[in-house]
Amino acid sequence: MSPDLKYLLFSTILCFVQVLVAAMGANQAVGLPTLAGNRDNLPAIGGWAGRAKRAHLNMIENLVLFAALVLIAVAAGKANAMTAMGAMIFFWGRLAYAIIYVAGITWLRTVAWFVSVIGMAIIAFELVKAL
Repeated sequence: MSPDLKYLLFSTILCFVQVLVAAMGANQAVGLPTLAGNRDNLPAIGGWAGRAKRAHLNMIENLVLFAALVLIAVAAGKANAMTAMGAMIFFWGRLAYAIIYVAGITWLRTVAWFVSVIGMAIIAFELVKAL
């Protein structure tokens, strides 16, 4: 498995872990009977549980773009040391982002997000360069 795909796998696992953490937080905040219901009038979930949910949703948004870039690089035979580095930067940036966001550390969360975007930009640059 190429490093790019390895980090795509790790990022997908991270996304799955984030949904579990968000679900645990929601369960703690509103209880299982509320979550098992139709959720028509689900109360706002705040604190770390709300941050966990928002971090997970942000991961989904970014994972779509990251996955597309990695899969294009691999399918086109353009995966190289730079795309692997971009994938690694994305993963570690996203891991840091998840931890920092749930912990409630403002500004540093934005820095971690930007680091992950740099990882995607590196992959995109390598793909555009190969056109």
